[in-house]
Amino acid sequence: MSDADTTETTGDLRTPIVAVLGHVDHGKTSLLDKIRGSTVIEGEAGAITQHIGATAVPLDVVSRVAGSLVDPEEFDLPGLLFIDTPGHHSFSTLRSRGGALADIAILVVDVNDGFQPLTEEAIRILKDTGTPFVVAANKVDTIPGWNPNEDAPIKQTYEAQSDRVRSQLDEKLYEIIGELSGAEFSSDLYWRVQDFRKNIGVIPVSAETGEGVPDLLTVLMGLAQRYMKEDMEVDIAGPGAGTVLEVKDEQGFGTTLDVILYDGTVRQGDTIVVGGTNDTIVTEVRALLKPRELAEIRTEKRFDDVEELKAAAGVKIAAPDLDDAMAGAPVRVVGDRDVDDVVEEVEAELAEVAVETADEGVVVKADTLGSLEALANALEEAEIPVMAAEVGDIAPRDVAMATTVDEEKHRIILGFNVDTLADAERKAEEEDVRVFDSDVIYRLVEEYEEFVESREREQREAIFENIVRPARFRILQDHVFRQNDPAVVGVEVNSGTLKRNTPVGYFDGNEFQRVGVLKGIQDQGEDVDEARAGNRVSVSIDGPTVGRDIEEGDELWVDVPEKHAKVLEQELVEEIPADEREALHMFLETQRNRDPFWGK
Repeated sequence: MSDADTTETTGDLRTPIVAVLGHVDHGKTSLLDKIRGSTVIEGEAGAITQHIGATAVPLDVVSRVAGSLVDPEEFDLPGLLFIDTPGHHSFSTLRSRGGALADIAILVVDVNDGFQPLTEEAIRILKDTGTPFVVAANKVDTIPGWNPNEDAPIKQTYEAQSDRVRSQLDEKLYEIIGELSGAEFSSDLYWRVQDFRKNIGVIPVSAETGEGVPDLLTVLMGLAQRYMKEDMEVDIAGPGAGTVLEVKDEQGFGTTLDVILYDGTVRQGDTIVVGGTNDTIVTEVRALLKPRELAEIRTEKRFDDVEELKAAAGVKIAAPDLDDAMAGAPVRVVGDRDVDDVVEEVEAELAEVAVETADEGVVVKADTLGSLEALANALEEAEIPVMAAEVGDIAPRDVAMATTVDEEKHRIILGFNVDTLADAERKAEEEDVRVFDSDVIYRLVEEYEEFVESREREQREAIFENIVRPARFRILQDHVFRQNDPAVVGVEVNSGTLKRNTPVGYFDGNEFQRVGVLKGIQDQGEDVDEARAGNRVSVSIDGPTVGRDIEEGDELWVDVPEKHAKVLEQELVEEIPADEREALHMFLETQRNRDPFWGK
């Protein structure tokens, strides 16, 4: 299709959808506000359109903001549709057939802070979904000595800075480029990138002064026009397809859906199919609502009722029976198709996101389908098994499900961006089920891993506390302080850990002869609980008489019970010091010369 042909059929090219991601406080919202603000100032009244959950910036407005950087004659895409709620959370929520709904993403990184945990999480999600993105290196105006040039293209204002300022900024930008390289992305300053499919463009910007915003809009338009035009070709007249951004109660309308429409048209009176938490919902559109223009925002009526809406757009849909609709779920207009076919299509898309579950694992709840998918991916990466995964708040039945597992570390519910119902909270307390919740995926996974690690450490410590540890020690010559009741002798610990109240004895060939119980240990007159390899201490042994049962120079061993030896060898061998492992292996070897299955 030639450019001329395309221009004639621009009705069938939808607006590319742009999401904004990044770490907290790196300026996602400010940048979005700046883009909106610039376009409002630059465009005529009403040139930009406020949608539900999105802002449409048409091509002529992009062209005016970008100035000489964008020639509208070179483009036939209608403009850009920015998702209003910035963050990886909204990005995850918005999914379409088998991937992210957003066509392009802006990853906002503070030039001073570089990559932060949420930046890394956003990168992981972008990588998982295969979404093309650019990096907005924000807050260039905070470089000491920066000379601002309001709303100017960044290359022009960058070249106008002093050598010192440019050098400082370069250093910070190359740190970001290095971080991207560490995440396996090749990148460079956008004006040096030849092929945006192979390299990520880094665009220095300031959400404060507007510098770099023309470049950002230019690169986004260029990326979409050059590499995504085919994906933007939709059947505008066909039945609408979209994704639920949010399910909301709206006064006068009841439960409504905030929907991003990415294909076709939706009209009042259309039959639609929506993914639900229990069953798929089939209902009829009663009203299509758009926010009123900014000038009219003070009026009581916040929305305009529209007859129809074409992709790409954000719209609020009012319809009956939406209480169980699910954020992140698909919405389909039935049109002239068979309802059952459309229900099947929606259920097939929901099945794509179904989390693979195991017989034993944690219970997972998330606020949207996309979040559930992102969390499930993070848990799979961390090798944490999932027994059940659903969208919705944490309810008593989730607690009941968590009690059916065998392992304590799986009596857990992980909740992402959801509430815990009061009766579920009470039940969890009664049933000793732990609930972890967070609105940051990596933090949720980390908290759970830390909990498991601390529990395992506590269990190991408890076992250590109650287990008889191996030790080999020798009675020193001329160090008999008392012959019996109890015998008190000086000893040197050759290997292992010698503790109070442990049975001791010696090997006679392969037979172990117990002689008594080591009751106390003194180090230079002070009572101590244990002595380690290399220590010389005096010990009191209840049972033997020196000269009859034991002699100076004898090698004695702690008598490790068979069950304890088995636990030490099979579960705790990495936890004990090397010399103690040596004592254990020698003890086991001698016992197994007599009985090959001893301690196995």
